[in-house]
Amino acid sequence: MFFRSFSPNWTAARLELMGRFLFLAFPGVARELKNWWLMASRCPEPHLRRMALASIEKKAFHCQGGSVFSAWTGSHRRELIRAIVALQTISDYLDNLCDRAGVEDGEAFYRLHRAFVDALCPGAPGCDYYALYPYREDGGYLQELVRSCQQALARLPAYGPLRERACRLAELYCQLQVYKHIQWPLRVKSLTTWLEPLLESLPERLYWWELAAATGSTLGIFALFALAARGDYTGEEVERVIAAYFPWICGLHILLDYFIDQQEDVEGGDLNFVAYYRDDRQVAGRLKYFVDRSLALAAELPDPFFHMTVVQGLLAMYLSDAKVDGQGLQPTRHLLLDSGGPAARRLYRLCAFLRKVGIV
Repeated sequence: MFFRSFSPNWTAARLELMGRFLFLAFPGVARELKNWWLMASRCPEPHLRRMALASIEKKAFHCQGGSVFSAWTGSHRRELIRAIVALQTISDYLDNLCDRAGVEDGEAFYRLHRAFVDALCPGAPGCDYYALYPYREDGGYLQELVRSCQQALARLPAYGPLRERACRLAELYCQLQVYKHIQWPLRVKSLTTWLEPLLESLPERLYWWELAAATGSTLGIFALFALAARGDYTGEEVERVIAAYFPWICGLHILLDYFIDQQEDVEGGDLNFVAYYRDDRQVAGRLKYFVDRSLALAAELPDPFFHMTVVQGLLAMYLSDAKVDGQGLQPTRHLLLDSGGPAARRLYRLCAFLRKVGIV
C-alpha cells in the first residue's frame, strides 16, 4: 500500500508538524475565537447573539482543524490563522442562521452568504447582508468578520493570483448552503438540478450527494490560503492541489461529518447526505473509496506528507467522536482507519486523548 512506501523521515516531519499544530496553531485559534466571542456577546439582537455564540462554543473544532494549514508554512502564520478563523466562523455562524431560525427563504440565505465571498476579496465594500433576513442588528459582527479575513488575506504575499479560484470554491459553497436549507419539498430537486452539469464535467462518476458534500467543505479554500502564504507555487501545482481537494479531500471531509451526525440529523429533521446511500455496506465502501483516492492524490502533491496528514487527520478527528460508538459505527471506523494506515491510527489515538482532556 502506498502509505508505507515513503521515507522514515516522515515520522520526524509529522512530529514537527503536530508540534506546530498543537502548540502554535491551537493557541492562535483560541486567541482569535476569544476576541470573536467577546464581540458576538455584544450583538444587540438576542437571536443573532445566540447563534453567533453557539457557532463559536459548539464548533470551535472546525477552526482548530482548519488551522493545520497554518502549520504547513513557517511564514505568515498569524495572518493565516486570522483568515482561517474568520472565514470558518462566518461559515458556522451563517449555517446556524440558515439551519436553526425557522427561516426557509433562499434569497435571504444567498444574501447572507455574500459575506462568505466578500471575505475572500480584499477591498470589497460589502453590503447589508441581513437585508432579507428577519433579524438584522448584530452590532457590526458579520461585517467585522468579513473585514478581518480581507485584511489578513491582503497581507499574504501571493494571494492575488489565487483569489479567483478561491472565490469559485466559495460560490459553490454558498449555493449549497442556499439549496440545502430551503423548503424541504424543493431541496433535493434544487440540488440535483444545480449539480447535474457539474457532475458531467468531472472525470470520474460521483453520486450527486457526494459532489454536494465536496462543495460544503472549506478545506480547499484553506489550502489555497496556505499556498498564498508560501508564495512559491506554480500554476500546475495549484491545479493539482485543487484536483486533490475538490472533490476528493473536501468530499471526504463533509461525508465524515454527515456519517457521524446520522442519528442527530434524523432527530432534528435535517438533510444528511450519507442517508442517500443504499445501505451501511455502501456507506462504508464509498467512504473507503474517498479515503483511498484522497490519499493517492495527496501523495502526488508537493509536500505529500502534509496533505496525507490532512486526510489522516480528518479520519482521526471525526472517527474519534463519541457519536461513532453511540451509533454502533465501529466496523466502518475500523475499515477507514485501516485504509488510512498506521499514521491515521496514531492520529486517532491523539485525537481521542485531546477529546478526553477537553482540548477539542
